[in-house]
Amino acid sequence: MKSTLSRIDPLRIVVFLLMILPVLALLGFGVLWLWQSGHLQYWLLALVISGVLGYGLQQWLLRRERRLLADDATEPNPDWPPSADAVWQQVEALADSCEPDDWPLEEGAWLLDLGKKTLETVAHSYHPSVDKPLLELTLPHTLMIIERASRDLRQDVAEKIPFSNRLTLGDLFRIQRWKVQAEQLFNVYRAGNVIINPVNALMSEMWRHLRERSFDQARNELHRWFLRAYVCKVGYYAIDLYSGRLPLGDDESTTAPISASQADIEHAQETLNETAEPLRILILGRTNSGKSSLINALFGNLAASTDVLPGTTQVYTPFVLSREGWDQALIFDSPGCDSSLFNQTAMLKAAAQADFILWVSPANRPDRQLERECLNALRTFQAKRINFRPPPLLVVASFIDQLRPIHEWQPPYDLTDTSNVKAANINAAVRAIAADLAVPVEHVIPVCLQEGRIYNVEDALWAAILYHQDQALRVRLMRCLDARKRREDWVLLRRQVLSAGRFLWSLSDRLGKRSDPPTD
Repeated sequence: MKSTLSRIDPLRIVVFLLMILPVLALLGFGVLWLWQSGHLQYWLLALVISGVLGYGLQQWLLRRERRLLADDATEPNPDWPPSADAVWQQVEALADSCEPDDWPLEEGAWLLDLGKKTLETVAHSYHPSVDKPLLELTLPHTLMIIERASRDLRQDVAEKIPFSNRLTLGDLFRIQRWKVQAEQLFNVYRAGNVIINPVNALMSEMWRHLRERSFDQARNELHRWFLRAYVCKVGYYAIDLYSGRLPLGDDESTTAPISASQADIEHAQETLNETAEPLRILILGRTNSGKSSLINALFGNLAASTDVLPGTTQVYTPFVLSREGWDQALIFDSPGCDSSLFNQTAMLKAAAQADFILWVSPANRPDRQLERECLNALRTFQAKRINFRPPPLLVVASFIDQLRPIHEWQPPYDLTDTSNVKAANINAAVRAIAADLAVPVEHVIPVCLQEGRIYNVEDALWAAILYHQDQALRVRLMRCLDARKRREDWVLLRRQVLSAGRFLWSLSDRLGKRSDPPTD
């Protein structure tokens, strides 16, 4: 206290006292007058009511601000692979654990320390066996995380924090430096107020306590939101990076066509929009189940030769699918899973590049063990690819017209109508296929693909495809990002090798010139 007073000019203290004494005297004489006139209790009642109303309004404003800040919180990216969900939960747990007292904003070290702690949380999740997982981060990607997180946080601070565009870092440090001194001087005033006017001092202390509690809560909420926003922003881009979804370049479209799709378009001898990657739909199933007939039904015209002999489809043949609602897609026919031409490795490779899978299963064939084994292999393969989301899978139950009674065919059929034998058998077949292939029953679409009897393709099947279109687009985005990342790595490696070669060549020239003997 002595050191503080020694740094203050005594004349300034005198000026301060001269300015504040009239106000204190006015307050004291006012309370005395209220007491003498018998109105002190009414003033106290008005003071309490005003304080309660003000406190209640402050709490309502605090809850409103909390809702506004919560609505602006960083959300996880729906395009992330499944492995990122658990990592994001750890980032949110870290953000929720940040207390304002532990990370004071006026101390500049919090920015680097909290950012490092967030990066370490994400890095440890992706590299649990590494002693220092943060060192697995490349320097360009580290700078990119800081750049993007700071950019997003700058926008949030400018929009959410009042006067943030006017306050400087120097103002914050000066405010913090004078805060302790101001509090000490204010404590001297409070002690003097108790001696001069104890009743007024008691009321002032009560009001100050309510006011400071409200404003402290608002300040702490804003401080806590700022810390949470910072952690979530850094964690968001760190997950983007460690999951392989953060390329260094921003000059290329995210969904630009990849080389494999360009080759497939040339093979199909069709022209698609060359600026966007097409959706890739893979048709799988057993031989003579109606795969090629399904392609014909989806096209609306003859686009693929139907299977006449078992296993006539020898390769994963691409066809351009162009129709209303989905005009940028490649659809791939495949050999039957029970044919000699079928290769499980080739199927898994094609599935890895697919955004949507249609599995065709004949409803009149109860022997589905081979189909189940093939689907199990596909699911196992997809489960191992934790950095990719599996494409949506729909099962097309074909040949429903061959169910008993065979000679009856009078669509449409209401599968909930138990009085109709044909509808009941179709419903039973759909549920049997769902159970045998371990898929949800709502993912099994019964259709008829026979020429002249096309049924349930345009309405139910196409509606189901469009319903899962957003999920397929997310799969396509992840596939494009992965291809772009691998292509970018090769481009950067080539540039780095060329730059290193030019540097070594120029270095050898400079060394050669230095070693040349001087000429007379």
